[in-house]
Amino acid sequence: MNEQGPRQTDSEQEHGPQFELPPATIEAATTLSSSAPLGGVDGRVLPGHRMRLSQAVALDCGVAFEPITVAYQTYGSLNRERSNAILVCHALTGDQFAADPHPVTGKAGWWDLMIGPGKPIDTDRYFIICTNILGGCMGTTGPMELDGATEKPYGLNFPVITIGDMVRVQAALLDQLGIERLFAVAGGSMGGMQVLEWAVRYPDRVFSALPIATSARHSAQNIAFHEVGRQAIMADPNWQSGAYYGSGQRPVRGLSVARMAAHITYLSEPALHRKFGRALQDRNELTYGFDADFQVESYLRHQGITFVDRFDANSYLYVTRAMDYFDLAAGFDGVLANAFRGTNTRFCVLSFSSDWLFPTAESRELVRALTSVAANVSSCEFETDRGHDSFLLDEPEFHRVVSGFLDGAASAAGLT
Repeated sequence: MNEQGPRQTDSEQEHGPQFELPPATIEAATTLSSSAPLGGVDGRVLPGHRMRLSQAVALDCGVAFEPITVAYQTYGSLNRERSNAILVCHALTGDQFAADPHPVTGKAGWWDLMIGPGKPIDTDRYFIICTNILGGCMGTTGPMELDGATEKPYGLNFPVITIGDMVRVQAALLDQLGIERLFAVAGGSMGGMQVLEWAVRYPDRVFSALPIATSARHSAQNIAFHEVGRQAIMADPNWQSGAYYGSGQRPVRGLSVARMAAHITYLSEPALHRKFGRALQDRNELTYGFDADFQVESYLRHQGITFVDRFDANSYLYVTRAMDYFDLAAGFDGVLANAFRGTNTRFCVLSFSSDWLFPTAESRELVRALTSVAANVSSCEFETDRGHDSFLLDEPEFHRVVSGFLDGAASAAGLT
């Protein structure tokens, strides 16, 4: 595969891969295919679908926000009953290109191992939708998009958002696509937060839920790591109080450091030791300086500098803040079980033994809350030393459990 990915037809270049729709949804399809190409980071043109929401969305900060355009990708075909849709929710640094070659990096989609024909989220059976979140930087309205009132990028004039706001926008998109109920919602990390928010906010619209490597609230430790990243961005002189768009300068150094710090939390000490140990980078002895003497230093620098090519610094500020604010029990007198009371959604809560960012103890808290209200819930912790990022990697047992849960849910839902 070359850097740009497979050759596309003229239609695909303009609108992204088209999905099959039953006659009842032809009107929505017409709205989709009339979309223009998406403007991405640094003015890049991105493939895919986008739709402008027809109404303002009431945000948790008190703003009725509009206009909102949502960028998204789809995989598989929607059945005639519109009952086989799965919403896949991406994590902090992800986007809508879950199973496509990424248009900026050329790399495989972040969940390419999970989504596709015959894979756990089987595109021969299900219709998958993955949206770029509100506040993102890959086509959905966010800080880098133009504010119609000023004809300038929003920057820090963009409203502060929450996980709940992201989910409201996704629900509004599905309304316009004519999809009333989701067969499943699935996602890891921040994507898992969205899954939980969906199950609590729209319980009648979610048949099954797969929250993976996530928690019902962001911990003090995780908030602290995010604050380090935000301060790194804001300390970069090129950040310019968020008004760097069009200046020819971006806070590359600050965003790179933020990514480096966060990336450490996605791994585990055993995985870092196995991959790098104390091995030196392209040298046989210490330099007694501050170049990247060690391979692990070089690796982190690479992670940081490649990240800035596909992500916007202001989006990083907004999305990390949304994660920090997430506390599912806050609206239910601090009692997590009350958030799920009366739910008919089927849950499968999954975690990884070496994940210290969202440890299994937090998944167990979720399971206890669900069990206490007699919810239909199963759970599994997978033994691995690959850390939080395990949900993105080739973990066969994890894939088998996801596939088995969806098979069982499909049978219960009467999907053929």
